Parts: sequence; structure tokens; C-alpha cells
Amino acid sequence: MKTEEFRKIITFAITNEIEAYDFYKAVSDKVKDAGLKKTFAGLADEEAKHRKLLESFTTGAKQMRFDESKDYKVSKTIEKPKLSLSMKPVDAIALAVKNEEEAMDMYTQMASCSADAEQKNMFQSLANMEQGHKVKLEEVFTNIAFPEV
Repeated sequence: MKTEEFRKIITFAITNEIEAYDFYKAVSDKVKDAGLKKTFAGLADEEAKHRKLLESFTTGAKQMRFDESKDYKVSKTIEKPKLSLSMKPVDAIALAVKNEEEAMDMYTQMASCSADAEQKNMFQSLANMEQGHKVKLEEVFTNIAFPEV
């Protein structure tokens, strides 16, 4: 895979981080429960940080160094429905869980393709953060989808 393709993937990842931020911020602003409000506001803040980090690659502040022979299969994240506040809450949370899982997988693959130790660590850190988001959202999903539990 060529550097230009990595650049497109990072641009795609930035778009995903923006969508996730917008969604989490809107949910945080909308929900009444203080715990949920705090959870979603925190997720929004973290997604904003991810965006800034990724943008440093597109502005030239950080140089991309990848092993261009590896394929990390980003195609599985393409053509997903857009997030919508009109979705049922349980469906919106389920979609958010999937988005976090896909972001985690994408960053893990980008880490494995990185030819620079610092860059590899950065992408692995992003993957770990997305995994943390997924776990938080899975708990929210379980509480909404299965309140009797």
C-alpha cells in the first residue's frame, strides 16, 4: 500500500472521529442522566483529541512511515449508515459500539504497518483508547437493551 493510500485512510479516520465527536456531544447535551451525560461528554473529548492527533499527519507536523507492502483491510469500515439522533437509543448505541470496534481494528492494523516505533505506539494507543470506548458503550448498551439484568 502506498503512502497516498495511508493518507486517504487517515483522512477517513479523521472523518470518523468527527462523526463520533458530534454524536457523543449531541447525546451528552440531550440526555438527562448525569452519569450518561458525563460518559458521553468524556467520549466526545477523547474523540476530539484523536482527531487532532490524526490531523498532525495531514498537516505535515508528523511524518508518516509505513511498511507499504502490508494490507490492513480498511474496506470493512466503508459504507456504514450515518449516525442519527432519530435512531432508537439502543440502535444508536449498538452502532456506536460497532464504530468503536472498527476504529480499534483499523488503528491496530495501522500500528502493525508502521515502520516507525513512535508512530506504531501512537496508533496502538489510539486502538487501546477506542477499545476503552467500546467497553464503556457495551455497558451502556447492556443496561439499555437488557434493563432487567
